[in-house]
Amino acid sequence: MAGYTGFIIPTISMIIYLDESGDLGFDFNEKNPSRKFVITILVCNGQEVSREFRKAVRRTIKNKLNRKKAKRRTVQELKGTRSTIAVKKYFYGQCPDTGWRIYTIGLNKKRVYDNLQSPVGKKKLYNFLARFLLQKVDLTDPGNAVTLVIDKSKNKDEIADFNNYVANQLEALLPLEIPLNIYHERSHKNTGLQAVDLFCWGIFRKYERNDYEWYRVVCSKITYETEYLP
Repeated sequence: MAGYTGFIIPTISMIIYLDESGDLGFDFNEKNPSRKFVITILVCNGQEVSREFRKAVRRTIKNKLNRKKAKRRTVQELKGTRSTIAVKKYFYGQCPDTGWRIYTIGLNKKRVYDNLQSPVGKKKLYNFLARFLLQKVDLTDPGNAVTLVIDKSKNKDEIADFNNYVANQLEALLPLEIPLNIYHERSHKNTGLQAVDLFCWGIFRKYERNDYEWYRVVCSKITYETEYLP
């Protein structure tokens, strides 16, 4: 199926990709963590929209990153941190016109409570922010399933905690007959995650560096945006 590995998604379903930019480090004296942390989700109304994003990512990699026949490493993944604004704009021009939207939340880390800066606290904070944002998605017409795909950066126990926490919240918002599927995928194998990475990077740059160049291109697709602890 388009943009997926190892599992099957119903054609008429809502597909949600989730990614983050920045970090959850809090040692501002000895280290150099980001000031902000951003979580962004890309909501696709059906597999056909997801397939169009797959084409957009692959076309951008082929035409903009691997077009020269030189003896160098072939680019396999589209990343916000590694792509020029010209490449990002080309990608955006390949994206589907309708059927998708963006939700995002930026965290002001300097106002985070001390008890949430510990390893356990940071996990709780991440899960809370992800759940908070996912609850903003309009689930009144999800099709025959809702599928959430997340960049695989957690260990087994963390994945179980995240899945249980998010599922308990979202399933309460869905009709009983609508299943919720949650998958953790490597971004280099999933084009939907690469797409949301590009969008999330632009929003992060706005908060972190006051850089609006890429943000202005995609902002019309943002359905919901807020800063937590401004």
